[in-house]
Amino acid sequence: MVVREAVVVAINFFDCKKMLRQFALVVCALSVVPVFAAVLPDERVDILEHQYDGGGIQVTGPSILVRKNIGKSVSVSANYYVDMVSSASIDVLASASRYSEERKQKSVSVDYMFDRTNFSLGYTTSDENDYQAKTYNLGVTQSFFGDLTTLNFGFSFGQDVVGRNLKGVPDPDFHLDKEQRRYSLNLSQILTKNLIAEISLESGSEACINMAEGETCLNNPYRSYSYLQNGVRALALEKYPLTHNSDAGSLRAIYHLPYSASVRADVRRYTDSWGITATNAEVRYIHDFKKDLLVEVKYRVYSQTEAEFYSDLFPYKDAQNFMARDKELSPFSSKTIGLGLTYKFPWTIPGVDKSTANLFWDHMKIDYEDFRDYANFGGTKAPASGYKVGEEPLYTLDADVIRFYLSFWF
Repeated sequence: MVVREAVVVAINFFDCKKMLRQFALVVCALSVVPVFAAVLPDERVDILEHQYDGGGIQVTGPSILVRKNIGKSVSVSANYYVDMVSSASIDVLASASRYSEERKQKSVSVDYMFDRTNFSLGYTTSDENDYQAKTYNLGVTQSFFGDLTTLNFGFSFGQDVVGRNLKGVPDPDFHLDKEQRRYSLNLSQILTKNLIAEISLESGSEACINMAEGETCLNNPYRSYSYLQNGVRALALEKYPLTHNSDAGSLRAIYHLPYSASVRADVRRYTDSWGITATNAEVRYIHDFKKDLLVEVKYRVYSQTEAEFYSDLFPYKDAQNFMARDKELSPFSSKTIGLGLTYKFPWTIPGVDKSTANLFWDHMKIDYEDFRDYANFGGTKAPASGYKVGEEPLYTLDADVIRFYLSFWF
């Protein structure tokens, strides 16, 4: 179920706002089961409440997903998702003030089945006071060899408008346009009656459109880099390239054990045009108790290198063409543990075939290898804590992600 992947996505974001958008795109799916044959998704309703708490950021909000089949060949779905954000993260403490905001996301999709082929189309819009995003996506899934092999191709195109707030009010003169394209190719194979394997390839690009000299749209417009000046840290707005390309490959396997349980393993490798290389691995154990209680335990590790233009402290202002101090572009590693419970209600509801309650909790710990917590140890003034500039303690982050939702099949 894709909603269980939320914590995986959460540790790869370039900033809080991007994290929330990506997190929502994952959660809005709520329950997407891998397709190994040409079948329509189940008719269902999912009602979710999510919470993220970590690194000075708190995110809460509801989501509702409705999926309905039309005849035997068409399935339509709609999702509404809300983020209510309160942030006093390390980045905010370093160069801005605490903020609160709300983001609303709406999406619709259509699936059409023809013989052994599924076609899907989708549209998502996301609105907040300083960022608007529209995403179009399509996909084709084809099964072969008696449904033992499934091939899927996906493409998405996004048009974003990056804004900026001044003292809580949108700046009418600040509008930056960004386009995004993403491609995916997945091949799933049933190897034995107990083993399924999948290979996935992904490629993506982001580009700023119609930028004036000195402008860029790929960074957070509020974030600054730090440089050394007169023995203390000084701040200046970050400078990013106008394009960003990335590629990733992953391998996944699911093995059904002799009893009512299964083990799933994932390995993924990521590289991009900014010099970042990342690797993550995950293992899950899922146990079905008496067909009405499903328990899931997972463990995940992740590590990445830094971007070519990242530094915790530059030697002087405008030391190079591009400069960033986004901690998600720094070298870091993380570990995540997770627990999930799915309970099938024993009673029946008129008009409902099945209903479940689902609770998932993930705890992640991130250790940054070259991002120092100067905001809490002297800031941009002469350090009062005894630490020299550039030698402040390294930053660490602990976060919890909780998702509770009810599902109804009809």
